[in-house]
Amino acid sequence: MSNNNKIKLLFVCTGNSCRSQIAEGWAGHLKGNVIDAYSAGISPIGVSSRAIKVMAEAGVDISNQKSQSLEEFSEIDFDYIITLCDNAAQRCPVFTGTVKVLHKPFEDPYFATGSEEDIMETFRKVSNDIRIFIESMPDNLK
Repeated sequence: MSNNNKIKLLFVCTGNSCRSQIAEGWAGHLKGNVIDAYSAGISPIGVSSRAIKVMAEAGVDISNQKSQSLEEFSEIDFDYIITLCDNAAQRCPVFTGTVKVLHKPFEDPYFATGSEEDIMETFRKVSNDIRIFIESMPDNLK
């Protein structure tokens, strides 16, 4: 683990817009005492306003998080990298050191269709699924 005894963890998805941002937000909110969480994308496209909104509904402010590329984190020795989609798992570069790479795919709410309420329901479901996953940390990082 890192020097401050917190687990350094990087969540990765394609656009660093929804799932990885939500995961970073939940990890900081629920497990900030034991996890230093970051997020990145294979091809970052900006933080989704719907992701910000759904997290605000849950009482978690991610409005200051930035959409970043993996290259921006090349100098950090992570304990874990968690890919949140198949594309990220296939395209995630090899990291050196003792990092453990885990794959935990979640539905991408970015592609949800229907009314705005239907789309927001998809965001809420994905956010809740990710929250449940984060709540089990660090025990589920084996």
